[in-house]
Amino acid sequence: MYCKFKVMQVIFYILLKDYFVHESTLKYSKMKKVINIIALALLFASCSMKAKESETTINVIPYPQSVEVAKGTFKGAGANFNCDQAIDAKSQEIIKEFADKITFVSGRICSYATPMGLDKDYDKVKGFIFLNDASLAEEEYSIAVSKINCIVRASSYNGFLYAVQTLKQLTSVSIFGEDPDPAEKFLFPCVKIQDKPRFGYRGMHLDCSRHFFSVEEVKKYLDIMALYKLNRFHWHLTDDQGWRVEIKKYPKLTEVGAFRNGTVIKKDWDSNDGVRYGGYYTQEQMKDIVAYAGKLGIVVIPEIDLPGHMMGALAGYPELGCTGGPYEVWTRWGISDQVLCPGKDGMFTFLEDVFTELMDIFPSEYIHIGGDECPKTEWEKCPACQARIKALGIKADERHTAEQFLQSYVTARVQKFLNDHGRKIIGWDEILEGELAKGATVMSWRGTDGGIKASAMGFDVIMTPNTYCYFDYYQSQDMDKEPFGIGGDLPLEKVYGYEPLEGLDAEQRKHILGVQANLWTEYVATPEHLEYMLLPRMTALSEVQWCRPEDKNLDRYKAALQAESFKIFDILGYNYRKF
Repeated sequence: MYCKFKVMQVIFYILLKDYFVHESTLKYSKMKKVINIIALALLFASCSMKAKESETTINVIPYPQSVEVAKGTFKGAGANFNCDQAIDAKSQEIIKEFADKITFVSGRICSYATPMGLDKDYDKVKGFIFLNDASLAEEEYSIAVSKINCIVRASSYNGFLYAVQTLKQLTSVSIFGEDPDPAEKFLFPCVKIQDKPRFGYRGMHLDCSRHFFSVEEVKKYLDIMALYKLNRFHWHLTDDQGWRVEIKKYPKLTEVGAFRNGTVIKKDWDSNDGVRYGGYYTQEQMKDIVAYAGKLGIVVIPEIDLPGHMMGALAGYPELGCTGGPYEVWTRWGISDQVLCPGKDGMFTFLEDVFTELMDIFPSEYIHIGGDECPKTEWEKCPACQARIKALGIKADERHTAEQFLQSYVTARVQKFLNDHGRKIIGWDEILEGELAKGATVMSWRGTDGGIKASAMGFDVIMTPNTYCYFDYYQSQDMDKEPFGIGGDLPLEKVYGYEPLEGLDAEQRKHILGVQANLWTEYVATPEHLEYMLLPRMTALSEVQWCRPEDKNLDRYKAALQAESFKIFDILGYNYRKF
């Protein structure tokens, strides 16, 4: 900067040298000061202009893998949409909806046509151009914006979906609104983006057992996920406090199991408000949610938690337990000792019947079978369980009890049934206790140790450690100023700083399918509270899931959050934590 200043200074002296020769020393001195001030002002002005030119900010979350920014903008309002005829009809619908939204808000018609293919040069064709490019991976896309056009390439539905989601974040937040704005031009910065996710599994979980959320509320949750390119919705549907899945062969699961006679007051687990509470989803409603999620590029993975956390089922069908009951849907939190009885053949018949109906509703590759927090106290006393242990020849060893191996037997038997029907299982990391059959996927929630151990054993893993990924934790250590939570603090910055592959060697890393955050709802009873616990932490999670470590930058991310995402939340009416 000093060198540039001296150059400017010299130029001014040369230009005015003749004037200085004929003027007094005093006048020369004053003029020298003026010249210095002018030169300095011009220097800063030039620096500022260059900074402005180079500082076009791309406020996209999650941040793309490769970004090259150029000067200028492309006007989207009124632009033609040209679509490759090789693009499938489902993907074309996404593109058409995008065109229609620009038309609606701006009032300038965006026409839509499919005359195109990859065999032409479109550099000089005006408008939006969407091309099917088979060379790109399943979820990969590219965007090239110039002053005259915007060229998008992808090879799949999700690729085009993510490209459109990125485009929406590149332009005015009016694109997310429902009101016309004739002044809106929908300007897109000239930029080249090449992008694909780091992990294939990018999940978010929701517990609808402890507190029930309506179909519309679940869909809103999915909308938020889709905005940030998450692609797996883990739906926790059954637990001690309520069974939420209609199973036609077992109507008492919902007639009885879907309702409890009170809810814990704050954190006094031995109390309850005495108010009947509950609800469930019909099979048609669940199919509707699956279809809705599919349009957003999201696969719904249902969870039937077994063999523990089953008071919702036992209340309606007490014969499935070790003691025969009576049981009731739990009005407290925590872990019940009353669990399914693996000594009874009827228990396995029940589970197979439930999963048979479930598979007709959920076409997902995976089904989550829980497996966490299953006390063995009743099994230790149960004649049927002990007879099963003896019949199977199960023996305790230095690491595991016979009852833990009995749970392994339950897991393996359910896994075989689902595998025979073309499905795979996911279980919480407790399924590693005893013996785990090949082909199971482990969800590591008790920190990262379970995931590290499972990957070393050759099992696929989804990392969801409570230390980084439990969104029922408070968002600040100043808990008195936060909505009620389960305890512990998980600020935005800590979520963002999580590195899922830390401590793993090259072979283990191959087994990490992805990352998920969980939102348990013991203390989250309303949609507004739910959104607050989710946002903005889910946006930080999205960069953990999508971005390579070298592409992450906390300052850039937080600036984008304030500049873009908070405005999106406001226009969509989401409740969120500000900073």
